[in-house]
Amino acid sequence: MIRVTLSNEILKAISAIDENRFSLSTIDIPPVTRNKLRKNSKKKSAFSSNKIEGNPLTEQQADEVIECDPHRHFLKPEQEIRNYYLALNLLDEKLKKKEPFSIKLLLEVQALVEKGASKEKIGLRGEMPPGVLFAVYDSETRKPEYIPPEYSDIPELLEELVSYVNTTDDHPLIIAAVVHYQLVTIHPFEDGNGRTARLISGYLLDYYGYGFGGIGSLEEYFAYDPDEYYRSLQMGLPVLYYNGRNDPPHPEIWINYFLRMVKLYSGKVFELSKNSKADITGSLSYLNKNEKSMLKLLLEKHFYEFTPVELSRIMNVTNKTIINRCVRLASNGFIVPVIVNTRIRSYILSDFSKSNKKKILKELKDPT
Repeated sequence: MIRVTLSNEILKAISAIDENRFSLSTIDIPPVTRNKLRKNSKKKSAFSSNKIEGNPLTEQQADEVIECDPHRHFLKPEQEIRNYYLALNLLDEKLKKKEPFSIKLLLEVQALVEKGASKEKIGLRGEMPPGVLFAVYDSETRKPEYIPPEYSDIPELLEELVSYVNTTDDHPLIIAAVVHYQLVTIHPFEDGNGRTARLISGYLLDYYGYGFGGIGSLEEYFAYDPDEYYRSLQMGLPVLYYNGRNDPPHPEIWINYFLRMVKLYSGKVFELSKNSKADITGSLSYLNKNEKSMLKLLLEKHFYEFTPVELSRIMNVTNKTIINRCVRLASNGFIVPVIVNTRIRSYILSDFSKSNKKKILKELKDPT
C-alpha cells in the first residue's frame, strides 16, 4: 500500500485544486448547458481512456459510435468506447446513492468495461496453465514489462485497498491517486485494468466532491502523453510486483503527476464553466411563446411551488396544457418535479430560476 508524505509540492497542488473547486462553486451554469457539457465530457473521457490503451478510433468516430443504434453489431474498438461510456453512466447512478467503494462496485465496473468479451476476461483473474506466466508484455519485444502479484493474493490485496479507502484520513485527492495506482499495480483482471482504475479513481473524486460537476475529462489529460502517464505509474521500479511495486519508495512521483493532471483538469473546467455562465438566452431559446409566458408568470407571482391544476385555473387553460408546458420547463431546468411515491405531486422553481430571476425576467419582457 502506498504511504504518502505530504511534501510542500503536494500541499501546493492540493491547495490550487481546492481554489479551482471553490471558484467553480460560485458559478451557476444553466441546466441545459450543464447537461450538454457533461455529456460531451463523458464522450471525451470514453475516447481518451481507450486511446491510452491503443484504441484506433478517432474522436469523431468515438462520438458517432456512442450516438448510434445500440442494437447494431459493434467491432471490438467500437464496443470498448461504448462500454466506457456506459460505465460512466452506471457510476453516475451509483453516485446518486452515495455507494461507497467496494469489491462489488469494482467488479460491476470491470464487467461493463469488458462487456462482450469472453467470460474469462470478466472478473478476477485465476490461475494460469502450467508453464504460462501472467504478465504485461511489451507489444514489440514481447518481453514482460510488468509481472503482477499472484492471482491467489488478489482478494486480500483488494480487501486491504477497500479498508484503506473506508478508514483513512488521507485527503480525498490522495485517496483517488492511491486507488488508481493500486488497481493498475494489483492488476486484478485479465483485461480492462487501466480503464477500470481510471473509472474508479474518477468515481472517488466525484464521491468526495472533487468531480467538478461532471464537466471536463481527467482522462483527456492522461491521454495527452501516455508515455508520461505510464512512466509515472511505473516510477522506475523493477518488473516484479514483489520487488518494490507493492511498496514504492518514492510514491510522490505518481502522486505529483496525478495532482498536476487534476490541477490542469480543474482549471479547464473552471474556464468552461465561466464561459457558459451567462447562457440564459440559450436556455430560453428552447421554449415557445406560451412556455415563456408561463415561466414569466411563475417568477412574477412568486409561484415557488404549484400544481398544474392550480395554474390551469389561473391561466384559464386545460390541466393537460399546463402539464405539457411543465414538461418543457422541467426538461430545460427552469422547474423541478416533486415526486411522491413515483408520482409527480407538484412542481417547484429550480435553484437556477430563483438565483437568476432578474436576468430571466429581463429576457422575458417581450416573449417571442
